Amino acid sequence: MTATGPIVAAQVSRMREDPYADAVTAAPVRFLYRLNPLAKLLAPVPAMVLLVFVRDLATPLAFLALTYGILLVGVSFTRRLVLLLAVALPLGALLIGFGFSLWIDPANVDRSVTVWQAGSWTLYGGAVATGLATGVRIAAIVALSLIVGLSTTGPDLVRSTVQQLRVPYRIGYTALAAFRFVPRFGHELEVIRHAHRVRGAHSGRGPFALLARWGGYVVPLLAGAIRHAERVALAMDARAFGAHPDRTERHIVPFRARDTVFICLFVAASATIFLVVASSR
Repeated sequence: MTATGPIVAAQVSRMREDPYADAVTAAPVRFLYRLNPLAKLLAPVPAMVLLVFVRDLATPLAFLALTYGILLVGVSFTRRLVLLLAVALPLGALLIGFGFSLWIDPANVDRSVTVWQAGSWTLYGGAVATGLATGVRIAAIVALSLIVGLSTTGPDLVRSTVQQLRVPYRIGYTALAAFRFVPRFGHELEVIRHAHRVRGAHSGRGPFALLARWGGYVVPLLAGAIRHAERVALAMDARAFGAHPDRTERHIVPFRARDTVFICLFVAASATIFLVVASSR
């Protein structure tokens, strides 16, 4: 905090890296890690909203191709990314599409092609096409959300909302403290499991032993959560959290020219896809 207000990005000569955020070591070509979280969040929003209203198959397929290209270049190539893009999204789109094709009223689709018939019930090709279009549309919306989801940490997203969107820091940093609870709970659960394993507690097999094991985790995990919450509350009180209208930002998440360029290019690419698909009909 300065005499004239909070420290802004221009006043910081050297930005410090957050010691608690997940370290991301990526090649320079993985550009998504160096963009502001708000830029990655806002750029796909117009396309995601408009995809809700399209009914063709070409538009969501084009956005899937665009998103796959951005993710394959912009984020680190990991097994998780491969499974997500090559298995989870296509399989989810197929399952959702098949489910919707069963629920669609046959009176509202093209019945010139019969795909499957069981007694008096018939699955028409029009229903399958409509269901697949719906599944691919949902997959495209999910894929667009992965642009920010796979390249942004929760703390950086909270900081950017506080610094750029002027969300009150009392709300933002309370959410940031909540983000900190999640990995700590995972660590404490692992410690408790190791302690039980060393003591031979609930070492049997079967569903009852499983319930007994998890029942033994609840009390110490809850006690640890209460102790941690008390420590966080005392630390926030000691730092006069909420006593002033603004606070000094220790970790700056700036909004640069590259973020504006990314938003403009993505919106332009989205508009081009919609225009090309609409003109080709």
